[in-house]
Formats: sequence, C-alpha cells, structure tokens
Amino acid sequence: MFEILFPALLTGILLSLITAPLGVFVVWRKMAYFGDTLSHSALLGVALGLFLQINPYLAIVVLTLIIALLMVWLENHTQFSIDTLLGIIAHSCLSLGVVTVGLLKNVRVDLMNYLFGDLLAINYTDLLYIGIGVILVLSTLLYFWKDLLSTTISPELAQVEGINVKKMRFIVMILTALTIALSMKFVGALIITSLLIIPAATARRFAKTPEAMVGFAVIISILSVIGGLMLSAFYDTAVGPSVVICSTFLFALSLLKRTSL
Repeated sequence: MFEILFPALLTGILLSLITAPLGVFVVWRKMAYFGDTLSHSALLGVALGLFLQINPYLAIVVLTLIIALLMVWLENHTQFSIDTLLGIIAHSCLSLGVVTVGLLKNVRVDLMNYLFGDLLAINYTDLLYIGIGVILVLSTLLYFWKDLLSTTISPELAQVEGINVKKMRFIVMILTALTIALSMKFVGALIITSLLIIPAATARRFAKTPEAMVGFAVIISILSVIGGLMLSAFYDTAVGPSVVICSTFLFALSLLKRTSL
C-alpha cells in the first residue's frame, strides 16, 4: 500500500506548491472560468494525442498552452467579452474532444481516468516530469511575484509604475495552463480547477497578507491531498474526487470563522 500511495502523496504535495499560489491569483483576478475552459479543453488534448499516437498528457500540455495563447490574441483583437470567448472555446473544445474520441474505433479509451484522474497510477517517471514542471512554474512565480501582485491589486497603478500589465496577465494565463496540464493526471479534466480555487478561497478567510494567503493555501491543499488519499485507501473511493471533497470540507469549516467588522 505504501509503495502505491507514496508517489501519489509526493505528487500531491508538489502540485500543491504551484496550485496554491496560482489559485490565489485566479481567485483575486476572478479567472475561475478561464481554468474551467482549459480543463474542458484538456479532453480534446487527450483525443488528439490518441489520434496522433503520441502521449496524451504531452498533447494536453501543448494544447492548453496553445489555447492560452489564443485567448490572449482573441482578447486583444476582438470586441467580444472574455466570458463569451471562454464559453465558446470551452464548449467547442469539449465537443471536438468527444467527437474525436468517438471516431477512434480501434482504440479503447478509458475516459474516466482522464475525466476524474488516476493518481494511484502515477509512477516515479511521472513524478520526475511533474517535478520539472513544478520547478519551472514556481521559479517563474517567484521571479515575477512583485509585478504580478501589483497588477492584480491595481492594474492602473501598476501601469503608471511602468509594469507591463498585459505581459503579467499573459504570464498568469500561461502558468495556469501549464499547471492544469500537469494536474490532469492528478484529479482529471472535470475537477482540475477545484485544486486552484478551493484552497485559495479557504485561505482567504484567515490570511491578512498575500504571502500569508499563499502559505495557508499550500497547507490547506496538502491537508486535502493527505485526507483524500486516506479516504481513498480506507474506503476505496476515487482519489481525485476524494481530495476535492476534503478540500471542500475544509472550506466549509472555514465558514464557521467569524470575520472582523
């Protein structure tokens, strides 16, 4: 049992180091729908990977990055609202993914693993790739932390200070896309965004500074991973949804805390 759970636990802890701080920006910038769009688009990445006979998770990484770039271009070159564009892309990619999977007559596709994750199937090779991705995302976040924070709190003031607001928004979108791609095998396409949103929303109830919010979010995320793995081990439940349930439970508990007036 330990040999199976240990890589999963390490993976969950590593992903918590990037989903928590990125989740803080997603909550502050109200980008939850952007995360949902990328997660729904991931199914198209799976389908294209199988169709082209390449690693589906590599295809997911490439596709989510392409969609993030497409979103940036559409936002700057069309008059449609961001919500409208996200809705069009999310449902179009999801539909294309389902249709493409249906066309793969000679390929057996276990969509449950892609939709809800298969954390216990993670091996040390997967862990290595995830570790490299985590280092890349975390290093970028730390390097641009002050500029990202400034543009999140007050874009107008940040622009006056000479910070490229569009560049910072682009960086957040790209890092979110990469994080979602890395987390795909962890919780699956349908509930990836929960890893970003719920711990950050819970941490917001306790933190008084951005850095404290990130710290609380990391701790809450790791506790959710441990709780989800224990729930799965003792009751044989799906690991990804179990992690989300534990995270939601911690959020519900946080609502009992009284906020100061």
